[in-house]
Amino acid sequence: MFETAVFWFFAFVLVTAAVCVITVRNPVHSALFLVLAFFTAAALWMLLRAEFLAIALVLVYVGAVMVLFLFVVMMLDVNLERMREGFWSYLPLGVAVGSVMVLEMVLVLRGNVFGPLPGTRDPGAGYSNTKELGRLLYTDYAYPLELAAVLLLVAIVVAIALTLRKRKDTKYQDPARQIAVRRSARVRLVSMPAEKND
Repeated sequence: MFETAVFWFFAFVLVTAAVCVITVRNPVHSALFLVLAFFTAAALWMLLRAEFLAIALVLVYVGAVMVLFLFVVMMLDVNLERMREGFWSYLPLGVAVGSVMVLEMVLVLRGNVFGPLPGTRDPGAGYSNTKELGRLLYTDYAYPLELAAVLLLVAIVVAIALTLRKRKDTKYQDPARQIAVRRSARVRLVSMPAEKND
């Protein structure tokens, strides 16, 4: 009974925060409501005994992605009126995508209402999904995991290469020129007579 009440509380907070993400006018407030939605979704993952997914959601999305998004929103001068010009033209597409998501959620919840889904079982009290996920990743799916890691590394290098531009009006370091500098070009020794105090 208590677990059900906690679930409905977090579900209500999650839905309210998600609605506020798309309805508030201030983009900073919208990003903060998205952070709240992520935290409540992580709490729901904890109720489902998926601790690793909950921690990953908080660390990756709240700790990295949303902080970066908040910095970008606060540092840029966003024209809010221009952003909201074509809002109503996307309403039919949004309703269609939302309807598909609601249908998927009803199909998932129907399995809990009318009985467990085929092939599902209760793992028991001593089960660790983090340990099982690690075992699967590093045994059965070791090569796909390494392939994903290489693809992410290539994506990072490509993103840096695409955004790295040399501009004439900005100062930047050139290590080759720094190493090639001679002492005589930078330091000048001046011989000054010593002063005598009487």
